Amino acid sequence: MTSRTLGYKTASRVFMTAFFFAAGSLASRSADAIATSPFDALVGRWTGDGILGFKESKPERVKCRATYLLDAASENELKQTIRCATSSGAIEVISNLKEAAGKLTGHWKETIHNFEGDLTGEITPKGFRIIVKGADITANMDIIVRGTLQAVEIQFVNSSLVGLSMAMKKG
Repeated sequence: MTSRTLGYKTASRVFMTAFFFAAGSLASRSADAIATSPFDALVGRWTGDGILGFKESKPERVKCRATYLLDAASENELKQTIRCATSSGAIEVISNLKEAAGKLTGHWKETIHNFEGDLTGEITPKGFRIIVKGADITANMDIIVRGTLQAVEIQFVNSSLVGLSMAMKKG
């Protein structure tokens, strides 16, 4: 593991720990609520900050915006768009997900660095765990939702990017 990777992982853990410490006092979604889609908690616009790690340079702070839209024909299909900007660049992820029996499938694409692949995953008690595999990318992505707060963690394997961690608020 390189010092760049360790620096990103340390910064990412500190960032995410602070996010969930702050979120701990907020009420989560009611257990009695009836969800018509596993994606209901995500639908809408989210904004926040994060850290983007690069293999060959120091991690950078990012401003991020995510949009989640349910497919009009199916409540179990979701389009995710994440855009983040740094002082020196940007990252944009577009995903299309389908859910069936708690399992996720779909397609994932990072448009600025031109990585893409198929995704598989599962719904977890706190959100979603996704694996992306393609000819030029392997990545792990976790999405955690707590009320109006969301954390996204993407870890890239064998890429010029190391990872992206974001803490966002809905609205």
